[in-house]
Amino acid sequence: MKIAIGSDHAGFEYKEEIIKFLQELGHDVKDFGPASADSVDYPDYAHPVASAVENKEQELGILICGSANGVAITANKHQGIRAAIAWQNEIAALARQHNNANIVCIPARFIDLDLAKKITHTFLTTDFEGGRHANRVNKIACS
Repeated sequence: MKIAIGSDHAGFEYKEEIIKFLQELGHDVKDFGPASADSVDYPDYAHPVASAVENKEQELGILICGSANGVAITANKHQGIRAAIAWQNEIAALARQHNNANIVCIPARFIDLDLAKKITHTFLTTDFEGGRHANRVNKIACS
């Protein structure tokens, strides 16, 4: 699977570890940055990840920041993006099953790395259920 990933400085360490984890699973990961843990502005990384997923250059995306709120708010400005904050494994599954989320946003300051990896794996391996959920998802876009 082709996966886009990005973070801010608070999520940098998790981003680096999740990239290794995904590559070990055989995924093609495109890292949109940052390249270090130096302070950065999360929109500079969230927008390119969201654009790559929205334009179908990448299949799914992962964004990581301190609370996950900043990257989720930014990514969801893109019309074709459904970015969901997941702080529990079940939330990641439901985001895919019921909302057809295409970007998972991980709060690095509030969960440990092992849980972040589990959330990532669940998000990538869970399918959208469609059915009644498709009707709701089709009503999300403003246009």
